[in-house]
Amino acid sequence: MIVTLTINPTIDRVISVDRLAFEDRAYINSTRETAGGRGINASCVIHCFQGKTLALFPSGGDAGRRLEAFLTGLGLPFQAAPIENQIRTNLTITDRHGLTVNLNEAGPELSKPEVARIEKAVKDALPGASWLMVCGSIPPGVPTDLYARLIAAGRKKKVKTLLHADGDSLRLGIEERPTVVTPNAQEAERLLGRSLLTRTHCLEAAASIRKMGPDAVILSLGSRGAVGAFQIGLAEAIPPRVDSLCPIGAGDALTAGYTWAIDRKSTPVEAMRWGVAAGTATACLPGMRFASLEQTQAMFRQVEVRRAD
Repeated sequence: MIVTLTINPTIDRVISVDRLAFEDRAYINSTRETAGGRGINASCVIHCFQGKTLALFPSGGDAGRRLEAFLTGLGLPFQAAPIENQIRTNLTITDRHGLTVNLNEAGPELSKPEVARIEKAVKDALPGASWLMVCGSIPPGVPTDLYARLIAAGRKKKVKTLLHADGDSLRLGIEERPTVVTPNAQEAERLLGRSLLTRTHCLEAAASIRKMGPDAVILSLGSRGAVGAFQIGLAEAIPPRVDSLCPIGAGDALTAGYTWAIDRKSTPVEAMRWGVAAGTATACLPGMRFASLEQTQAMFRQVEVRRAD
């Protein structure tokens, strides 16, 4: 079973408009709400791929009840830890050309007992897990070393761990040697303190991050695919040119596709290919929707992989 933790879940309100233009009006074509947060998104993709998953997250207020109702409707197994404050609502605005604006709230403040309950729920789930994915931003009140503590707990239980975070949570988590980290280019730039402008920069960045502790690194590059640093060396996964309609959520689909594939005994390079296929196929869909397994399989055949040593 692949367990995911989303410490800062959200209701994603997605508004599709005719066009986004600076200092001009836009007309709304449709509005919808979905459950969101990086770990929840990953669980949704894994569940859609017929993988076994459990989504863990805090839940509070009317937004929390709506989120739980969404997941129940999907048939997605989850465990919600009650909190006093209402979870956040994020706003995504996208037009028919794929131009997207994403506006995120910081999230509710969690008390020490609430954080402790969530941490216990994760540790209690580890005996039945093959993977633990700790994903997303840290809301107020949550210590930045939470992910590091959970990665250490996973290692003690011989559970593989994936870390998708930013800032201090990423830096501290890497020090606990997770199985894989999956930063995007901006997160890697902040971690390393340098710009990633070229292919060589990205390959060097993936290698540098791997030297910091994790067994593997998947550096997500959006429409350019991903580069990976593994025990066998460096590799690239390059997607075909596509018309991207909504890139929001594509990175979460990449991490889910990678974990789903490697849990099914794919090699790390082949799993990266699955991840890039899932992310690319998702970006081709309107209004922040996740690609099906069939859509991902069709994209998988078009993703090129090659060694980059």
